[in-house]
Amino acid sequence: MTTEMIIRIAQESVYTILIVIAPVCGVALLVGLSVSIFQATTQIQDQTLAFVPKIVAVFLTILFFGAWMLKLVVEFTENLLGSLSNYVG
Repeated sequence: MTTEMIIRIAQESVYTILIVIAPVCGVALLVGLSVSIFQATTQIQDQTLAFVPKIVAVFLTILFFGAWMLKLVVEFTENLLGSLSNYVG
C-alpha cells in the first residue's frame, strides 16, 4: 500500500462520514437554536427543555434518513472491500 492509497481511503472515509451525519447534525442544530431562542424570549431556563426536543428530533431524523444513511455506508464498505485486493499485493 502506498501513501497515496492510504490518503485516498482516508479522504473517502471522512467524506462519507460527513455526508452521513449532515442531516442529523443539521436538524439538531436547528432544533437547538429554536429552543435557545424560545428559552431566551420566555426566560425559561430548564435544562431538560434543551435536550428532550433535540433527542426527539435526532431520533426522527434517523428514522427518516436511516435507510439512505445505511445505503451510503454499505456502498462505501463494498467499494473498500472490493478494491482491497488492488491495495494489498
